[in-house]
Amino acid sequence: MAEAQIIDGKAFAARLREKIAACVAALKRDHGLVPSLSVVLVGEDQASQVYVRNKGRQTEEAGMISATHRLPAETPEGELLDLIGTLNGDETIHGILVQLPLPDRIDEAKVIAAIDPAKDVDGFHTTNVGRLWTGLDAPVPCTPQGCLLMLKETLGELKGKRALVLGRSNIVGKPMAALLLAEHCTVTIAHSRTEDLPERCREADILIAAVGRPEMVRGDWIKPGAAVIDVGINRVEAPEKGDGKTRLVGDVAFDEAKRVAGFITPVPGGVGPMTIANLLRNTVIAACRQNGLPDPWYKRR
Repeated sequence: MAEAQIIDGKAFAARLREKIAACVAALKRDHGLVPSLSVVLVGEDQASQVYVRNKGRQTEEAGMISATHRLPAETPEGELLDLIGTLNGDETIHGILVQLPLPDRIDEAKVIAAIDPAKDVDGFHTTNVGRLWTGLDAPVPCTPQGCLLMLKETLGELKGKRALVLGRSNIVGKPMAALLLAEHCTVTIAHSRTEDLPERCREADILIAAVGRPEMVRGDWIKPGAAVIDVGINRVEAPEKGDGKTRLVGDVAFDEAKRVAGFITPVPGGVGPMTIANLLRNTVIAACRQNGLPDPWYKRR
């Protein structure tokens, strides 16, 4: 059997960003509207800082307005909530994103609940979660939306396929299951405590690995010809590179899996690039909705 076709997330994301830039240019030309995204970063987490910089750069490259509010780690919860309230009330701001994780003493759920659902471009507000699960249009969390777009372009019709989502987080696992159900897949949600987990995985035409355990999914867990989307990003030791060196791996043992799967995303370069691209997409959609304009291309069904 030939090795799996690699699903190139970088190429998918580049094409999506081109469409976003064209849409933003049309909104400026026809309506004088420039979509705007405000990102709030609390503390000095290094990974979060890199991610926020990338978000800001890609937002501006798409012709949108980007603003980052950097708060020290000791910022009181009330001050953060006050800032969110100010952003909610600013009509020139269309999308609000509070970078997670937050310092332990800040109630993450309270912060997410404070964001205006119409500006919640992460799709984490409980109002938007409820709309997603009841089949109504809503901002969709960026990573699962990116996974779905790649699956649909790679496989075409998803109707009737068996899908297994390995992971049950609010950020990826649960919304991913909702999106696949909306595409008329038969969906199973599994996790690290699922009995006979390898056998459950082998039943899936589509396997989404989002459990956060390095290379947990082995090659013999995969149904021959299945589409495997690896959401995991795990840093592990890489002694072959020298003392103290590390490398990134997914939740899937890639070298084993690519010999069995029909399609597979690599790590890095698979799902990751699609996350920021879909954040920009959500911001454009939010700007259109807030200004009474039709969604440019957003149709979940």
